[in-house]
Amino acid sequence: MQTPTDEKHCQLMVIGAGMAGMAATLFAVKQGLQVAQAGLTGEVIYASGVFDLLGVYPPEKRQVREDPWRALAELAQAEPNHPYARLAPQEIAHAMDLLTEYLGEIGLPYTGHPTKNTRLLTSVGTAKPTFRLPISMAAGSEALAQKAPCLLVDLVGLRGFSARQMASTLAHQWPDLRTATVEAPGPVVHGPKYPEHVARTLEVEAERDAFAAAIAPHIADARYVGLPAVLGIYKTPEIVAQLEERLKVRIFEIPTMPPAITGLRLKEAFESHLPTMGVDAYYHYRVLSVHPASSGGFRLEIGKNDTEQVVHADTVVLATGRFLGKGLIPERDGIHEALLDLPVHQPRHRDRWYAGAFLAPEGHAVSRAGLEVDDQFRPVTADGRVVNDRLFAVGSILAHQDWMRTKSGVGIAVASAWKAVQAICAA
Repeated sequence: MQTPTDEKHCQLMVIGAGMAGMAATLFAVKQGLQVAQAGLTGEVIYASGVFDLLGVYPPEKRQVREDPWRALAELAQAEPNHPYARLAPQEIAHAMDLLTEYLGEIGLPYTGHPTKNTRLLTSVGTAKPTFRLPISMAAGSEALAQKAPCLLVDLVGLRGFSARQMASTLAHQWPDLRTATVEAPGPVVHGPKYPEHVARTLEVEAERDAFAAAIAPHIADARYVGLPAVLGIYKTPEIVAQLEERLKVRIFEIPTMPPAITGLRLKEAFESHLPTMGVDAYYHYRVLSVHPASSGGFRLEIGKNDTEQVVHADTVVLATGRFLGKGLIPERDGIHEALLDLPVHQPRHRDRWYAGAFLAPEGHAVSRAGLEVDDQFRPVTADGRVVNDRLFAVGSILAHQDWMRTKSGVGIAVASAWKAVQAICAA
């Protein structure tokens, strides 16, 4: 990193390196903008790897939706302040297509029905609705839909994944589901096995052959084999294809608990490829301060603890997340935006943050706290005035949405990022 005296300039500074920040950076650089980005990419490894659009609505009824577009129309009508209500369906679809097309180009292909959610098998034996999923997981949705003869495989010592638990949960509706336990790839060692170590071991062709040989005696009449999502980091499609060729069955991955290899794949892909597209990347560094300049634009100080780089940006996109990403800070006197002290929509009193029951059907008001924005995703004050014409906010920091309960996190992140970048380019 340069010394603080070596100041730089960019057209757009994206603050944050989660899914919203990565999407905003990708969309902006593809539009020809000179982009800098700073943030802790470790946040991406908490991603499940599947891209939800809108899987549950309304959340208080816990209504699982097969058609996300119909659910979006209902949401826009019922919740005019929701981020999705500021986006046309074709804008949302286009943003998701752009992201998945890019990932396919760099070796992480995705799939999914254009008008329906896909039911995806989870590591606890439930079926989750999602809009786009890694192609390595697609066969699992087929097997689930058909209730076809299927083998789920446990790896000795791998924590956070239990084929036996999944089979037990699904036994009443999927009688042709069996389980087996095999040694994880690599040297046999006692104690826990870590997903990243297993995934990197399977990057080696000889280890894949040995792994297939360990699974083969358990196949019997199974037409599908489900494995934890540890089939490599950089060569997943190749690994799936080789296992299918060796075992003569369809292979699918099952998402594991975060932090997950599926998130690590996204992190590695973005970190490796965005800088080659011209992004001035400050990954693993934080934006310590942001100051609007009197001449327009912003002055940003970047570093780990002390300022190590100063960047002057014409425009800023805040993609700093909510509480986990520390875009919002909960204090005794209320919730505060971390960098610019922007007004935060929140309950008037702290004792209204949470409902009386943990699983209250109406959810918790604190989950809908965040920044209010206009139709271009510029933060606004309580009376609707734009804070700064060159400041935008995207992703989970936005108010009036509860992405966890509605299964909509990636959709909101990606679509809001696309709309903000379009507004920036049009200015």
